[in-house]
Amino acid sequence: MRTPIIAGNWKMHKTVGEAVETCRKLEEVVTDSPVEVVVCAPFTSLSALSALGMEKVQLGAQNMFYADQGAYTGEISGQMLVDTGCSYVILGHSERREIFGEDDELINKKVLKALELGLRPILCVGETLSQRKAGETEEVVVSQTAKALSGVAAEQLPQVVIAYEPIWAIGTGENSTPEDANRVIGLIRSKLAELYDGELAGQVRIQYGGSVKPENIAGFMQQPEIDGALVGGASLAVEDFAAIIDYQR
Repeated sequence: MRTPIIAGNWKMHKTVGEAVETCRKLEEVVTDSPVEVVVCAPFTSLSALSALGMEKVQLGAQNMFYADQGAYTGEISGQMLVDTGCSYVILGHSERREIFGEDDELINKKVLKALELGLRPILCVGETLSQRKAGETEEVVVSQTAKALSGVAAEQLPQVVIAYEPIWAIGTGENSTPEDANRVIGLIRSKLAELYDGELAGQVRIQYGGSVKPENIAGFMQQPEIDGALVGGASLAVEDFAAIIDYQR
């Protein structure tokens, strides 16, 4: 049985004080549930959030570099994230791919380094609107998945979380239907079974991301292949994020 995972991606939002206040409130209002909750905050807030000693919320980062140290101005290493108390790190987000030019080879290096350090990658894959209209969704997401996991050992695979985020649905108010998201996530899981085996593929948690809100989360979570959500804008407000986390109530 896969444990659902709801992760909030705050992107470039919240000062340290705002981040601390938000997480304190989350700890108060989120009920005890079988859902694993992660907040992926800006680098500047990670140490302060770790110092809170949160029990209901785990800490994640939004990116990392693959080198241990060196002349990489502006970058953050995985060991730095471990030292701040992070358990998760988002890798391959479409904004990193599109705005900062990250390709599958770079993302693969990051995935391998994260796993080496005991960090759990939240690996993002997804197609653009033009790729979707051209009928290339399966080709794109399956290729991104396979390339990002190149060299990942079978015993490491269950530590990876995959987030299917159709790029056309991120921050647009548009979202995939639960049935369509379930279909694509099923294709990703089939690719994992091909790369590894069916038993291991069945252990990997695969989220949906893209304009997830309190109003639509239940529909996605009812789908058999969907194991959670990577939540953007709706994770910034405590009430909205708590409602998504407690979708079963």
